[in-house]
Formats: sequence, C-alpha cells, structure tokens
Amino acid sequence: MKHAFVFPGQGAQFSGMGKALYEGNDKARGYFEQANGILGFRITDIMFSGTPEELKETKVTQPAVFLHSVIAYKTLDKPKPDMVAGHSLGEFSALVANGVLSFEDGLKLVSIRAQAMQKACEINPSTMAAILALSDEKVEEICKEIEAGSGEVVVPANYNCPGQLVISGSLKGIDLACAALKEAGAKRALVLPVGGAFHSPLMEPAREELASAIEATSFHRPSAPVYQNITATAVTDPAAIKANLIAQLTGAVKWTQTVQQMVADGATHFTECGPGKVLQGLILKIHKEAITDGRQ
Repeated sequence: MKHAFVFPGQGAQFSGMGKALYEGNDKARGYFEQANGILGFRITDIMFSGTPEELKETKVTQPAVFLHSVIAYKTLDKPKPDMVAGHSLGEFSALVANGVLSFEDGLKLVSIRAQAMQKACEINPSTMAAILALSDEKVEEICKEIEAGSGEVVVPANYNCPGQLVISGSLKGIDLACAALKEAGAKRALVLPVGGAFHSPLMEPAREELASAIEATSFHRPSAPVYQNITATAVTDPAAIKANLIAQLTGAVKWTQTVQQMVADGATHFTECGPGKVLQGLILKIHKEAITDGRQ
C-alpha cells in the first residue's frame, strides 16, 4: 500500500483560491508573500478576489495553480509521499513536493513557462478539443489521417481517463478532426476555451525557451519517484527528469497511463493537493478501487 500525491494543472483555478490557506496558516502566508516578491506583483490579490478573466491571464493562471498546490502540500500534516505526479503544469508542483526543485526555482520556471506558452500561442493561433466516448486508438488513427491528408497539425494531447482524450492543433486541423471524430462515433467533440495548442508541436518556440531555463536550474535527487507525463513511468534521475519536463511541452500528457502505472507499482491512496477535485474524479474513472482525498 503506497500513498501517492498528485497535483492539478491549468484550468483548476477559481476566484478565492488559496485564501483560506493564507488566512488560516502562518507558514502558508509566508510562502504566498515570498511568491509576491519573486513574481514582482501581488498574485495573491488576483487569486483571492480577481475575476475569472483576470485569473485566466497566462502570467497569473499557471503560477496561481502552482502556488495553491505547493503551499497546500507544504502545510499538510501527512506522511511523506511514496510517489508523486502532476497533470501538465502540475508536474512542477510534484517536483517541489518531492524535493527535486526548490519552491523559488519551481515558481520561477512556472512563470517562464507561462509566458513562453503565451508567446507561442500568439505566433500560431491554435486550440484544443475534448473528445468523449471514443477509444484512444481511434482518436490517434483519425488524427494521423487528418495530418497526412491536410498538412494541418492535430495530435492527441491529454489522455485524461478512458473515454476522455483532448486533442491539440491548428484551428483548421481541430475543425477537421472534430468533424471526422463525431462521424466515427464520438459522443462529443468539444472545442475548449484555451489560448492555444498545448502539448503539440506548435509549442516548439515555448519548449526552446523553457529548455534554456530548465538547463540552468539545479534539479536534485527526489525523495520519491515522480511519474512523468511524457513517459508515464517512475523517474528518479535528475537529468532524465529535466529532459522529460522539457519534452512535455510538445508531447502528450499520459495521465491515464500514469495512474495505471502508479497503481501497478502499489499506489492505493491518492491525495490531490491544490484547487478543485478534477484529478480525484479522473483517478476514480481510471481505477475505481482507488482511495482519494484532497487538500485545498
């Protein structure tokens, strides 16, 4: 029986996030104020009372979810994790939780990542779509066919749980794929309100920028294995963790496969740290016998 800690990604944010932590815990308040200083603006003001629109600003969203997640973890009175994982952005939170990154370095990298992704979105207008109730294999096959036939970018991006796969690509590529996937039997093919094609080749400019920052940052040996999005396997070598974190920006988030591997390696209890309960829901769809809880 092993205890896994998991950390959510972009999209989990909400107005008021982290406020109870800040007001109820001196240690948490110290971390939040340190973050305000590192970022050069009072992100706490936006987190606690900002509008959904303000929270959606890229320079805010990713650091906000990271901060809520990491500070929720750091103020927990719980045993150390046997393993950690994070969904997309959440992988940075996981790496702070298992000692690979310091709090300050993790926040700086997340801020650089957010701004690099924003720039990449402006270079290549693009989007993502959620495909429901179609097999992963069928979605992969149709994406390949659309790419080959049209020359447009469209790839599987987030393997969230069985029957829920998010695809990513150019505006035209996503339109073509959604039509073909519905025809193939998808219950829904829903274009998402996101700024661009995350986890696709269209994020290459951001990957290059983030790679430089990651290479210049100290990564330490972890206290517990991190199950990384790109490999869906346990990783403990700091050099491999760096390489996988860089590859994640243009590669798929294999969340279904990650949870399956954690369960195969003995995980029975999953604690989600951060805003919302999205990962708890996905984990139960992947492995219904899992014990899940959360800390906000």
